[in-house]
Amino acid sequence: MSDYTVHVVDDEPDVRGAVQLLLKSMGYTVICYENGQSFLEQFSGQGSGCIILDVRMPGKSGLAVQEALIDQGCLLPIIFMSGHGDIPMAVKAVQRGALDFLEKPFNDQALLDLVERAKLTCAQHTQTQAEISEIQQQMAELTPREKEVMQCLVEGLSNKLIARKLDVSPRTVEIHRSRVFQKMQVENAQQLVKRVVQVRSL
Repeated sequence: MSDYTVHVVDDEPDVRGAVQLLLKSMGYTVICYENGQSFLEQFSGQGSGCIILDVRMPGKSGLAVQEALIDQGCLLPIIFMSGHGDIPMAVKAVQRGALDFLEKPFNDQALLDLVERAKLTCAQHTQTQAEISEIQQQMAELTPREKEVMQCLVEGLSNKLIARKLDVSPRTVEIHRSRVFQKMQVENAQQLVKRVVQVRSL
């Protein structure tokens, strides 16, 4: 993950500088923003990384930035920084999908641990997205009849019931079933269900 970038959004120059210095000393690529609006204007939403976001800032608050990112479909992990009085807001942010929050002033190691956790989360998401893309491509290669048979299999129907539902012979169902398994790269109906559910749960 050589393109992994940590985006730091905080209106306090001292905080931005300290976080940037710490993370750069650990080999991270760091980009700093002085407020939420400038971050949203400059952030492309592409690549891997995480966002360290202050809860309370002039203009757009951290929660407003988080909401904008959700609307954009951005899935990068967010770590919130909060003053003591902002902890309820930080908890609300976590409930809305943020990775975690740190209360200022925070321990350097606590921040590094969270950034590393965010990196692992990002890597897992990237792998999951690759798997989903592969499944979607496999499903696109199915013929209309094979898609019908696959849907019946996902619903738990037997070959005999599928044949009756689609008004074809059981032998025809067996042929389509075999082709579905082959194209979807599974060995049984249980594996097929898991792959289909993985895509449809998005």
